[in-house]
Amino acid sequence: MFSALLTLALAVAALAAPAPTSPAPPAGQVSIKSITYGGTGCPQGSVGSFISDDKQTFTLIFDNYVASIGPGVAVTENRKNCQINLDLSYPSGFQYSVFNTVYRGYVGIDAGVTARQQSTFYFSGQSAQCSTGTNFSGPKSGDYSVTDSLPLTSVVWSPCGASTALNINSQVRLASTSTSGTGQITDDSVDGKITFVVGVQWQTC
Repeated sequence: MFSALLTLALAVAALAAPAPTSPAPPAGQVSIKSITYGGTGCPQGSVGSFISDDKQTFTLIFDNYVASIGPGVAVTENRKNCQINLDLSYPSGFQYSVFNTVYRGYVGIDAGVTARQQSTFYFSGQSAQCSTGTNFSGPKSGDYSVTDSLPLTSVVWSPCGASTALNINSQVRLASTSTSGTGQITDDSVDGKITFVVGVQWQTC
């Protein structure tokens, strides 16, 4: 198993909502307060984190975010996840939601092996959530780039009147109908310069 490297960038610049009556927060009034993480794909101490000077993007570099399957590979290696908690600071009177994600990575799987990358988004203290993901079927080998747009009916908004953390539960997993099939999927690529971009939209409360 090779070491996985993931660059994770979250664009939190104020993106205008579709309706002109729902403006975004003023420029410079959105920032990242803190980032915490944990999971089988990102155990404590295995992630480097960097926040841009303008507090509008962040980068996480993972050392071992990769799932593998095959003869002799422990079943616990078939799925890896990373739970990310993002705390934003923004003006009162606004709420935000995730509307699209961009994933790039590498997948190498034999015939009979399937792979999936997925992220689930929800706000702390709320039961509503939404997910995006992509399935791959073997044989397949190479980098992938996927843009997922969340249906409007699935959009989950942060609560009004409170600054609530956004949770991102990201995972990669593998399954096989073949006893000899092997495979690997990661939010990584050969050159290691990969982005997972999350776009947010705003509206007034």
